[in-house]
Amino acid sequence: MSFIILLLIFLFLFFLTTIILKKKMQYWFFSYAKTFFIKKNSTNKQKPTDIIFCLVDHFEPSFRTKEVTVQKSRVDRWLEEFPLFSVTHRDGDGCMPKHTWFFSPHEDTEDHLERLTGLCKQGYGEIELHMHHDRILPFPDTSETFERKIREATDRYALLGLFGKDNRDDKRKFGFVHGDWALDNSRGGKFCGINNELQILAKCGCYADFTFPSICESQPQKINSIYYAFDDPRRPKSYDRGISVKVGKKKCGDLMIIQGPLGLHSKPYRRWPFIAIESANISLTDLPYPSRVDFWAKTGIGVEDKQEWIFIKVHTHGAYEPNADVLLGEHMHTMHSYLESKYNDGINFRLHYVTARELYNIVKAAESGEIGNPSQFRDYYIDKPPL
Repeated sequence: MSFIILLLIFLFLFFLTTIILKKKMQYWFFSYAKTFFIKKNSTNKQKPTDIIFCLVDHFEPSFRTKEVTVQKSRVDRWLEEFPLFSVTHRDGDGCMPKHTWFFSPHEDTEDHLERLTGLCKQGYGEIELHMHHDRILPFPDTSETFERKIREATDRYALLGLFGKDNRDDKRKFGFVHGDWALDNSRGGKFCGINNELQILAKCGCYADFTFPSICESQPQKINSIYYAFDDPRRPKSYDRGISVKVGKKKCGDLMIIQGPLGLHSKPYRRWPFIAIESANISLTDLPYPSRVDFWAKTGIGVEDKQEWIFIKVHTHGAYEPNADVLLGEHMHTMHSYLESKYNDGINFRLHYVTARELYNIVKAAESGEIGNPSQFRDYYIDKPPL
């Protein structure tokens, strides 16, 4: 009998290890498992919990196509349909859902950037920087070429009034998402090639990175966190660990990393397999079911010692037609309606739709010990883009 038990244990561990390696979960699974043994501080039940919701879009009109007409039609669709979608929803502050288009400069083949700026001028969102800097050259960038590309891109975006200034030093700031998830050369030299990328980004005015979570080798061990990463120019993936942002604690490290929810959750409607990886992605294959919204909220990403402010950052590739069908259609309407009913009752929860910049500002306000409605801190350090 003991032999059979040992055999079953061995087979289970073998099966579990196989799944972990196949799904590249080894980079985060054990950190996730530890969370089940850590008791979370309870929130203040005398006040509603604030849900700060942000959707970041790795917006790539050229995704899976080289046809300029297709790219143009993808942007046209957002210009026409997003305002019609957005005006039907409101958060606790009366704000519509806000989109943050992380736009890569090499995507701007048909004045896409300028046209998206028109949506921002109308108050539907903001534009930040997305960079696939390995795709432009037939070899990986150097620190010098990457810094030059960042500065050229931010200068160009600034001409359209896209980036706000930090009221502490009056310098232009931007948020960042790395193409192909390869921040700080974290994918074995592919899609990057630079080990001091965090330092370069900070030097050029990046206020925070919004790349993660990912479901590949670039995912840091530190999960479901907002933290400061320290760059080690001698090695890649310096952000693998870091210091959590905490109330009353000053900024440290080189760059703030703002993550979305990552973990395992049960699939809706009990489809096989029953358990899925939750990576905060919204797409045709990752529909935003209400059960996922609950998972995002329960993950409780926030600033340490500020449990009553929960930050939900999800991501998408919204230019691609199958994903746009979701983001501009009934599935997204259902998600926002669920957010606005369950997480905006004014008693247990208050909902706040924010851009990436506003999310960062609210994080910094929490770090500084500010209290009250987080909505009042949307422009806490980084001002609105002048547009």
